[in-house]
Amino acid sequence: VGTRSRGSAVVELVDHAGEVCFVIFAYADPPYVGQAKKRYQSEEVNHQALVVLLTEKYPDGWALSCSSPSLRVLLPLCPTTVRVFAWVKPFAIFKPGVGVAYAWEPVLVRGGRRSIRSQQTVRDWVSANVTLRRGLVGVKPELFYHWLFSVWNVRKAEDQIDDLYPGTGSLSRALDSWCGE
Repeated sequence: VGTRSRGSAVVELVDHAGEVCFVIFAYADPPYVGQAKKRYQSEEVNHQALVVLLTEKYPDGWALSCSSPSLRVLLPLCPTTVRVFAWVKPFAIFKPGVGVAYAWEPVLVRGGRRSIRSQQTVRDWVSANVTLRRGLVGVKPELFYHWLFSVWNVRKAEDQIDDLYPGTGSLSRALDSWCGE
């Protein structure tokens, strides 16, 4: 049975046979910086505490969805092993008076299971349309989650993914379809 390396961006937990063991990932899609009160009539999220929680409790890997304007706030809070990935939205909501559309969202990603040479390389971006009428603003499409599972190199039957902001349950449904259930 292996150990988790908290300082490494990619986790290599191996058992006595040399196989990578069960890992736990976390996904956080909280209200974006400065948006909780405006969109959800709730208290603002303490993003600093959230990043600390993700980093300490989920050393195997985690992802945090955010907005492009919030990168200035969030990146200084993150470990240097975090990468900025992108969800590109070919169909996006255009806001009146905004000259350049917000047609992508950053996804801060840390860790994941190391891939092997025979696996396909996963891009650091995904192109997927926004969802409409799913119960909450910002619900991610199934394709987004499947891409994230590929980024982490999730083993369908072995790994655990904690959804820290479950909202509509879209991650859970996407995991079920990813696992073929």
